Amino acid sequence: MVTLSTSAFALPDRLAAKRDTNLIAGDESHFAAIAESLEEQISQLTDRLAAERLQPGGQGQEAMDRDIEIHRLSARLRTLRRFTLDLCLGRIVAEGSDEPIYIGRLSLSDRSGKRLLIDWRAPAAEPFFAATHANPMGLVSRRRYRWNGRRVSDYWDEVFTEDGLDGNVALDDQSAFIASLGTSRSPRMRDVLSTIQSDQDAIVRAPSRGALVVDGGPGTGKTVVALHRAAYLLYSDPRIARGDGVLFVGPSDGYLAYVEDVLPSLGEDSVQICTLRDLVAEGSAASVESDPRVAALKASGALISAVDAAIRFYEVPPSSGMTVQTPWADLRLGAAEWAEAFDSADRGTPHNEARAQVWEALLDILVDRFDAEEVPPHLVRRALLQNEQLTGTFARAWPLLDPVGVVSDLWSVPAYLQVCAPWLDDEQVALLQRDDPRAWTVSDLPYLDAARQRAGDPEAPGRARRRSTELAAQQEQMARVVDDLIAADDSEMLVMSMLRRADAQNSLIDESALPGATPDQLAGPFAHVIVDEAQELTDAEWDMLLRRCPSRSFTIVGDRAQARHGFAGTWQERLDRVGLTDVDVVSLTINYRTPTEIMAEAEPVIRAALPDANVPTSVRSSGVPVVHGAVAELEGVLDTWRADHAEGEGIACVIGVDPDAAGRLSEPGSRIRYLTPELSKGLEFDLVVVIEPERFGTGIEGAVDRYVAMTRATQQLVLLSGA
Repeated sequence: MVTLSTSAFALPDRLAAKRDTNLIAGDESHFAAIAESLEEQISQLTDRLAAERLQPGGQGQEAMDRDIEIHRLSARLRTLRRFTLDLCLGRIVAEGSDEPIYIGRLSLSDRSGKRLLIDWRAPAAEPFFAATHANPMGLVSRRRYRWNGRRVSDYWDEVFTEDGLDGNVALDDQSAFIASLGTSRSPRMRDVLSTIQSDQDAIVRAPSRGALVVDGGPGTGKTVVALHRAAYLLYSDPRIARGDGVLFVGPSDGYLAYVEDVLPSLGEDSVQICTLRDLVAEGSAASVESDPRVAALKASGALISAVDAAIRFYEVPPSSGMTVQTPWADLRLGAAEWAEAFDSADRGTPHNEARAQVWEALLDILVDRFDAEEVPPHLVRRALLQNEQLTGTFARAWPLLDPVGVVSDLWSVPAYLQVCAPWLDDEQVALLQRDDPRAWTVSDLPYLDAARQRAGDPEAPGRARRRSTELAAQQEQMARVVDDLIAADDSEMLVMSMLRRADAQNSLIDESALPGATPDQLAGPFAHVIVDEAQELTDAEWDMLLRRCPSRSFTIVGDRAQARHGFAGTWQERLDRVGLTDVDVVSLTINYRTPTEIMAEAEPVIRAALPDANVPTSVRSSGVPVVHGAVAELEGVLDTWRADHAEGEGIACVIGVDPDAAGRLSEPGSRIRYLTPELSKGLEFDLVVVIEPERFGTGIEGAVDRYVAMTRATQQLVLLSGA
């Protein structure tokens, strides 16, 4: 029940002036209409969903259409129940109009069809985010709401023209956006949709063609832009909305947990979100490559081609002929015929799936040697299938391949690797060998992924045979049932005879119950891929993503100054190297998160290693200085913070490189976390305590880790040295 029985405004006493009826009466009336419409729609959707679920499941397209409709109704219902009145982000008043336009997370109309909320992604809503005093985009005024417990706890008005001053507006020293920056953080990313800035909104709404790089330093809102862009493209781009959807790739599991509520809050739950590790089954248990020389070799995109060569090694037709004996004649199968059969596989078909095509082509070559009128083709095929010499020779010439075995052979058989990657010297080949070839590391994941794509599922041919056999059995059984029904039909029009039609019989067979593989939701293809912290990806890892997005439609988010292993050249040069040539780069240069006091301390750290780093300009000051101290003071710092935040607001993080500290500091349900610099990327905390930053290492990697750790704080930074 969402009926508005009390005021939607719960303004504290310090904002008593904003309670003026002249300022909020129009909003109160509009919120009441929204509440009424929400109640009606929730009731209607609940009834429609219940009715749809009671409908017969159906088969084929009918079943698919029913599932799609249930998914659509469920998603809409979840969104309406999740937000109720706080679906409304704010309102705008355009020149020449006294009627405000209200902007929402999604569109909403009343029973008469009057629009109560405009979806934030619609073109008509763009001025709410993009209007500035330099370019008001036809606006007179704009109001943004802050919701707390589904009631408005504050609101902010902005006026763009003199006419706007004649209306009922409440002008503040602070904008809604600046006010939101100093609020306490939580374990999940805060809802920031209503405060997206014009520079961020322009990127969110940019076209999807080609690759768009969003380059920005800490606190510039790159992640916010990336997540909202995913929701925007699903709404506005028909190719993406009706196509293969969106894949969102983040840097770590902690990052995914932090942002997992954002897209559902925007009404989108169809985006696949994962880390690079999640793309490969072995990723969850993979370790980090211990030898940097091996990691560097495996990072190369050139070495990925060794996987293709390793598969082709098993696709070479026999060079010598053989005699195939049949009951009618001995057939000569020469090298030319073998080559013809091997060339018959469709280009791009995985090895294990192409095997059936090659085998059928080989059989056709042999069957065609006989006159069909003298020897029926099906008898020849049966004889060939029973010929152990032929089947054995073919099995050796084009074997079923285990993709994992292919990669493990590369790392354990030097001669095999040398054949597949002839440009490697002896020392490099030796470096890539290891005692346990299946002790997978993160650096191996692109090779396992490539092998699965190129070799295919070794179980697929057997599964296809079982499916075909089961389908034939069901068709035979259905034919007998139809015969019985027709024989028993004594109606005047003999309606049961219609079941003789093949399409009628096939519609009675439930193909969804036939044997089949569980689809890999992350295998693609996807219409658009969004990558956060993309500066860390190796060329080999880029290959994993390019394989999943044939359209080459990407949003690439990152900061060259936060690349732990350095980032030589430009974004265009890096991406051109991996095969992305249609690239646009936009920069975010305003730091909305990190106070000036912290950035003043962090900027020299990164500039010492990277003088040309894109260090953003902070827009606010916290008034809290950076604290320096010793590691022995850690507990005192944390105790003080706990006491000051006893009501459960805020979240703190200790960042260091001590592997044992996580166990000592972690507490179930605690608002204090321990992370390494690498795992803290993309996250933000009220308090950050950096432990022994001098231990983070030297060179670019050490400087980047210190810079990343220091810029996670939104309010206070403490640096504790071990000395």
